[in-house]
Parts: sequence; structure tokens; C-alpha cells
Amino acid sequence: MSIKKAYTTLVVLLLMTAVNAQSEYQFGILPAINLNKGLKQGYKINFKVESRQAFEQGLFEEDNPFEYDYILTDFTTLLAKKVAYNKTITVGYLFRVRGDQIVHRSIQQYIWTNNLPRFRLSHRIAADQTFNSQSAPEFRLRYRLASQIPFNGETVDPKEFYLKVNNEYLNQFESGSYDLEVRLTPFLGYSITDKKKLEFGLDYRINSFLDGPASHRFWIALNYYLSL
Repeated sequence: MSIKKAYTTLVVLLLMTAVNAQSEYQFGILPAINLNKGLKQGYKINFKVESRQAFEQGLFEEDNPFEYDYILTDFTTLLAKKVAYNKTITVGYLFRVRGDQIVHRSIQQYIWTNNLPRFRLSHRIAADQTFNSQSAPEFRLRYRLASQIPFNGETVDPKEFYLKVNNEYLNQFESGSYDLEVRLTPFLGYSITDKKKLEFGLDYRINSFLDGPASHRFWIALNYYLSL
């Protein structure tokens, strides 16, 4: 099965769960700005600001009105070290502002990339630990498969469009309970220059489906990348 067919099948299977009218959903926007800076000896630093804002939420069977709700803003710093030509180790810290709550998260990642004919395939294994004063610590183990497919040629060049699809599985542990979240994020990207990129697409997330009605979140995502 090709990569495109596999992703199409996954989208159909995930969205079919939305037929359950008792399922919860949330819809909104998820804009983000990424700043990247190359350092000496194979190091790279990334600063990311991401804001989550909802426009509609409730049950699928209900007629839910438009209601704007600012949810949170994340400030993330990641320090990456290239340990081989296609392998990278990353550590980082996330600072989250959510109402009157302040959340702290430590992050560890291992990434390896395969450059295949016509597209690039990346794997990421990550762990993170989340702490705040109002709830128990949360621990997550994550795996993400990402592909980047140029519309023209073998690589993405300036002034060209590309397709980017991420599929991630998050195992969540908190106070002895377990949940699985699945994410699927198809993006249309445009390389403005060698140092600037813009991506637009859907960030779809589903969880709480292991022991009850699923919870769906649909975010319209807009990502801007700038290399300094």
C-alpha cells in the first residue's frame, strides 16, 4: 500500500467514529510561529509560540452556537543535536498559559529521517512530562510518522508547494489512568524562500475512545517557519 493510500484509509477510519452522536467535539484555530537558528557543532535551537482558540464545542447531536473561547498559549524552546547525518536528539521545555494556570512540560525526542524517491519520511519517538499545581503529573510517550511530498521534482525548492502529513499516537498516563490520543495533520505547504515556509491545514485529534464515546478536536492550523 502506498503512503497516500495508507493516509487516506486512516482518515476514513478515524472520521467514521464521529458518526456516534454522543461524541464530543471542539472546533477552532491553532496558529503558530516557529523560529529556528543553527548553532555550532551540529546544534540547532527552535522557539515556538502556539495559541489555541475555539469557535464551537459540544456534542455532535446538538445545535451548538458560535462561541469564541480563548483556551491557551504555549511557549516552547527545543535544543536539537544532530548525532548522525539523518538522526537528531532533542530536549526542550514548554511553558503554557491557560487561564490562571501555569503549566510546565519537559520534552525529550529522538528523530530519524529517510530521504526516499519523491518524498521524505521522518520518524519521531518522544516523551514528555507535564506538571502544574492544580492536577497530578501527566506522562506521555509518543510516536509520530511524518511525510513531506513536493509537488514538483525530488525536493522542495523556493516558490514551490508541497504536501505534509503527520500521523501521531500519544500514550497518556495520569494518576494510574491511561488514554490514547491519535492525531492526523494534513498540511499544504509553500516554501517562500530557503528560510521561510508557510503551512495551512487541519489538525485533527481523537481521544477517550477506548472506554466510551470519543472526543474529537478539529483545529484549523496555520504555521509559519523562519530560519534565522
